[in-house]
Amino acid sequence: MLKHINVPADDKFQVITRHDANELVVPKSYLGIEYSQGIIFIQVTLNEGRTTELKKKFYKAICDGMVEKLNIRPEDIVINLVEVNKENWSFGHGEMQYGPKD
Repeated sequence: MLKHINVPADDKFQVITRHDANELVVPKSYLGIEYSQGIIFIQVTLNEGRTTELKKKFYKAICDGMVEKLNIRPEDIVINLVEVNKENWSFGHGEMQYGPKD
């Protein structure tokens, strides 16, 4: 994320959850892509404003890295970006760190 979508180095908050196959509802295929039982969902919440081209490069970098390092099928990597306004974050103290200053 540092290299491809310009996220600060210390802005690393992650939630990793594992689910059994019976806890997932996934089609065998979608948009011509065939999925296996090894499907992985990646959802990234980030500030809005990145270009479509930057997002495409980010998706490709995630996929290529996971295929290379973890031997995962590229078909099984589903990525979703959730863009929010900067003022929708509070990183502690009940304060709006990225919002307008009073």
